Amino acid sequence: MTASTAWQVETISSPALTLEILPGMGASILNLRAASGRPVMRPVALEQVQTSSQCACFTLLPYSNRIRDAHFEFAGQDVQLRPNTKDGLVQHGDVRNRPWTVTRASDSHLICDFDSWDVTDLNWPWAFSGRVEYRLHGPHLDISVTLTNQDARPLPTAEMPAGLGLHPYFARLHDGLDPLLTFGGALTYDTDGRNLPLGGARPVHPDEDYRISRGVGAQTIDRVYTSWDGIARLDWQPEEGNPRALILTADNVFSHLVVFTAPDGSLALEPVSHATDAFNLAAQGIGGTDMKTLLPGQSLAGAVRITVEGEW
Repeated sequence: MTASTAWQVETISSPALTLEILPGMGASILNLRAASGRPVMRPVALEQVQTSSQCACFTLLPYSNRIRDAHFEFAGQDVQLRPNTKDGLVQHGDVRNRPWTVTRASDSHLICDFDSWDVTDLNWPWAFSGRVEYRLHGPHLDISVTLTNQDARPLPTAEMPAGLGLHPYFARLHDGLDPLLTFGGALTYDTDGRNLPLGGARPVHPDEDYRISRGVGAQTIDRVYTSWDGIARLDWQPEEGNPRALILTADNVFSHLVVFTAPDGSLALEPVSHATDAFNLAAQGIGGTDMKTLLPGQSLAGAVRITVEGEW
């Protein structure tokens, strides 16, 4: 603990990277920096953190993104959650602002665990546990996320809809240079005024297609892609000096990628396991949302790797 904050910072490092984590704030990432001090994720001052929204990355469990009107039906159950947005939605799960427990810590490896049985105001009707594991080796940060259904009620009540994801914000401007963005997302969703899908995914339009490298520039993006190949990269190509790149690779469970230009100028590239509002879309019979269900004791898990290349 420091005198200026109640948040304990755990730090791990490799020769290429240094990672700072806040176990008491959702086991969120405070900062990821190259050995030179250059920010890889958006730089965050500890004293400015009030919620995980101010962090560089947070974990999404037991679902990702938004649920329409904080309500859905599942297996004959009518589920009403407490809205946590000004427009009546619930978003980003229910672990990102809660304390997690450090269960393993070494110079380059950290594991944090969450147990919903420890929470009295859980905004989710099923019991679950979560684990996030951070490991640095060379130029790589590996993040693995696990969600486990811990519900003890009889079936079918204990069967749980499930999803997971990560919400990293990457620093865009390096030496005044904006990166080129590339990822293989062939499908996307039309959305309403609350960024909720109007139906199933459709092929990307030319101005939405990042299968060929393009700059983001001044445009505003908040879009979910699928038929994603699990790879996204940012490339900075100065006229003088050496190029640098950041490559994000994700396991197949992360079938969707959210691309979001944040108001602070950073770029969120969010690997997630299902479409926005997947629970309601699936209940309507819309395919391709990738909603998962877990029986008690079953887990959903996946890993993401962030790699820096070039002169950082």
